[in-house]
Amino acid sequence: MEKVLSVTMEIGTLSGVVIDSFQFGFDTLTTGERLLGESNLIIRTPDAVCRCSDCGHVMMSSGIRTEQCPLCRNRLLIPESGDDLVLRQVEME
Repeated sequence: MEKVLSVTMEIGTLSGVVIDSFQFGFDTLTTGERLLGESNLIIRTPDAVCRCSDCGHVMMSSGIRTEQCPLCRNRLLIPESGDDLVLRQVEME
């Protein structure tokens, strides 16, 4: 292995991670590094999926968290995805 070409991360919209800050941190830590200096950070942000704890209705959100169920108005929504921070792929040469 001579160098890392790309790093692919999946950062959910409900993870609490600020994408710009994550990118800044990656750029700062890899600058001047022999293995990572020329690598690209690819960030994917999948939609969040929440389920209503009362009626079971499933809803998707690509931005801010849904405040209440559109069917029964219950406010207790359980995230089923979109709150993760996952390293998906590292491409090396």
